Amino acid sequence: MYSSAVLPVVATPSAPALVLRPWRAEEIEQLIEVCRDPGLRRYTSACVETVAEGERWVQIQETGWAAGERFSFAVHNQGTSAGGLVGNVVLKEFTEDGSGAEVGYWTAARARGQSVAPRALEVLTDWAFDTFAERGLKRLVLRHQVDNVASCRVAQKCRFEFDQILAPAPPRFPLEGHLHVRRTDGELPRVG
Repeated sequence: MYSSAVLPVVATPSAPALVLRPWRAEEIEQLIEVCRDPGLRRYTSACVETVAEGERWVQIQETGWAAGERFSFAVHNQGTSAGGLVGNVVLKEFTEDGSGAEVGYWTAARARGQSVAPRALEVLTDWAFDTFAERGLKRLVLRHQVDNVASCRVAQKCRFEFDQILAPAPPRFPLEGHLHVRRTDGELPRVG
């Protein structure tokens, strides 16, 4: 049902069109190259260094799609000479009752500052709320470390309201974090 999801992101006057699609094995070399960035490694555990690791990572994404539990999209520039992999967005961690889930993202170093993350996240968010409405999805959360100022800006641009400070959770989150929430039901986020 979901494996054919390909999501277009329209071009803006300052940024090319993007396409979000399920990960493919032929993207592993690009993934390895993107994961060499120390900035990306600082904030994500999704980095891979070898083809074998990349194959396992893509298999995990494919398994998540097949199970209907994790929906990870490779983000690519579309129709430009730059082309190629520029990021990742993911819908994951559905609550038991299906009313909530988590989103995540990262952007390749060469594409930062080009609104890749907010544009891709906005399209993912719309897709999630539309696709999983029958499951009862009404709440998406976004987590980031407090020192990841760029992720906080992405959350704000995409109308994920600040909800609370999160305690450190090493090794994934060695520092305090922020929890941002976006809802479809109009309920205001809890602050504090």
